[in-house]
Amino acid sequence: MGEKSIQKRKYILETARKVFVEKGFKKVTMKDIVEACDISRGGLYLYFESTSQIFQEVMKMETQEADDLFSDSIKEDATASDILLLFLREQKKELLRKKDTLTQAIYEFYFENQLPKKENRLKKQFDSAVRIIEGLIGAGVESGEFYCEDPAGCARNIMFVLEGLKICAQTIGVTPEMVDREILYLFKNLCVEEE
Repeated sequence: MGEKSIQKRKYILETARKVFVEKGFKKVTMKDIVEACDISRGGLYLYFESTSQIFQEVMKMETQEADDLFSDSIKEDATASDILLLFLREQKKELLRKKDTLTQAIYEFYFENQLPKKENRLKKQFDSAVRIIEGLIGAGVESGEFYCEDPAGCARNIMFVLEGLKICAQTIGVTPEMVDREILYLFKNLCVEEE
């Protein structure tokens, strides 16, 4: 793929992302994306076969951007607790973001498309986050920052709480205080008590 094609594909994905944010996943058609991109139908089909394929690429792009931003924020001398707190702060920002979020579209996509586990990007992201958090907790236990008998179980619990908060943010709403309370509760249970 030449540079011009790469740029065109990126433009389509960035524009489609805005359409998915506005309409969710279920209501978006190829025609919506054609109109938003101001390209021909054939021009869109040169790059993508369906809204499902476009959405999966948008999610992949979004994940990569979030990973890059998070990686860039980690200081070289950061401790396990520093990194875990940074991760939880980033999650809080995402939870409280009212606009420009794909959360509703992501859930619509997965409710509509029962993908096999090996193709389920949301499952892969969840499992990857659990492994990373488990590693951070393990490193924190080794350094004496944390106390935890079951880092894997604790990591899963953290991710289930965050997923629950994402659903609440989309349905009943969450406040900064609610998010802080849950994050503090999660973090407090890991902290080594000072004697």
